Amino acid sequence: MANTQQQLPVLIVGAGPTGLVLALCLARQGIRFRIVDRASGPGLASRAMAVQARTLELYDQLGIADAVLAQGIRMEQIHMRSGGTEFVRLQLGELGASLSPYPFALCFAQDEHERFLVERLRAEGVEVEWGVELDGLEQDAQGVRARLVGNGREQSCHAAWLCGADGAHSAVRQCLGLGFPGGTYEQRFYVADVQLAGPGSDDLFASLGAGALGLVLPVRRSGMKRLIGTVPPALVGRDDELTFAELQPFIESLVDVRVEQLNWFSTYKVHHRVAERFRVGRVFIAGDAGHVHSPAGGQGMNTGIGDAFNLAWKLAEVIRGRAAPGLLDSYEPERIAFARKLVETTDRVFQGMVSQHWGGRLLRTRLLPLLAPMATELAPVRRAMFRTISQIRINYRNSAASEGQAGQVHGGDRLPWVPSAEGGNFGSLRGLVWRIHVYGSASPSLAAAARRLGLPIDRFAWDAAALQAGLECDAAYLLRPDGHVALAWSDQGVARLEAFIDRLALKPG
Repeated sequence: MANTQQQLPVLIVGAGPTGLVLALCLARQGIRFRIVDRASGPGLASRAMAVQARTLELYDQLGIADAVLAQGIRMEQIHMRSGGTEFVRLQLGELGASLSPYPFALCFAQDEHERFLVERLRAEGVEVEWGVELDGLEQDAQGVRARLVGNGREQSCHAAWLCGADGAHSAVRQCLGLGFPGGTYEQRFYVADVQLAGPGSDDLFASLGAGALGLVLPVRRSGMKRLIGTVPPALVGRDDELTFAELQPFIESLVDVRVEQLNWFSTYKVHHRVAERFRVGRVFIAGDAGHVHSPAGGQGMNTGIGDAFNLAWKLAEVIRGRAAPGLLDSYEPERIAFARKLVETTDRVFQGMVSQHWGGRLLRTRLLPLLAPMATELAPVRRAMFRTISQIRINYRNSAASEGQAGQVHGGDRLPWVPSAEGGNFGSLRGLVWRIHVYGSASPSLAAAARRLGLPIDRFAWDAAALQAGLECDAAYLLRPDGHVALAWSDQGVARLEAFIDRLALKPG
């Protein structure tokens, strides 16, 4: 995509979902870059599968959500069982009703997901450079010089910025000398992609036992299912020799299925780590290069995609001269804070669900079957569950790039979705640009200031849906290109808007 003897704006190392989304966002904003990956091509295993509501909202901003939905499988119900008896059935559509235009989780196998993103990138005129890996880097105040090795030759690439999205064993993180503190869970897990006997279901089934946990969920439209769970204590001592045949009777009994065909099987251990930093000078890390954690809630890939979106629009604004380089200072505190909180939260949930100590067995066989049905009958509990799992509750209220409050909405919050007969307020977010939302009437002075500053204003009716979403009548909300509120203020005062834009040195028009 560029002459390696000239300075590129951006070099991306790693072409998994995080790197590919970062690349697609940059391409849509007209930023030149290269994207390289040491692998020979997109992954061949399903690996991560859950695409959460917040990721689908971000994909809608890129105009690709409908295409992703067409290829994935909507998972709208969760069934929880203990001792073969169902004790909770959660309707995701009810949990997320009025909270997101995507009140469900989507199963989209990672290999298919990656191929989809590669094709979208190709449509933008960009090819991933496969078989090329990072062999070292140096940086100074002007840029980063990376040593790349692959396809039988060595080369030097000089870029203004480098982004490492190259996985848990990140070469970029290692070149930066960043620590990756955390640990490894003692439990060993199995994962298998199989064809099951009997009628299929696109729901998620979680079965709890005294000694183990097992999940069944859809993988592909062909009907293949994913089995995930903990290896039973009786077999833990044979970790390195386990075969699916040895586990099959235990799995089938726990999750109440019969396997007709095995397509893929592996056992593994789970790590929980967050890098010390997400940025050193002109080099950033994102996705698994910066954080790995338990698979609880299907959060990992979605968190990496969130990193990519957050970083991409900021890089684009700085490279195009529409913001001062200081805007990039907000990437690390915004994303590392969420990664740390996520690892802490999933660690607590995960340990409780898989622990072999008496407390874990009691939780799985007695407490959850007793308490979960009562708790999930409460609307606030159901909404809180959806907000957490879907990642729509992510906020950057403590960021230097966030300010103000109007109604219940703070600077840094994700803009609340307001459903309407016309499809809601999220359609205006396509295009990855700064804009202003007003629910009610925009004052002539605000409208004039917005025109002068090159900020589009979207006006929406003030109604019960806007009130329920926590917005304030006639307040103004300055939105970042990622759909988060940058500035929320009640009086539409132009001085407040101009002061905020001056503070961040923004040139949005």
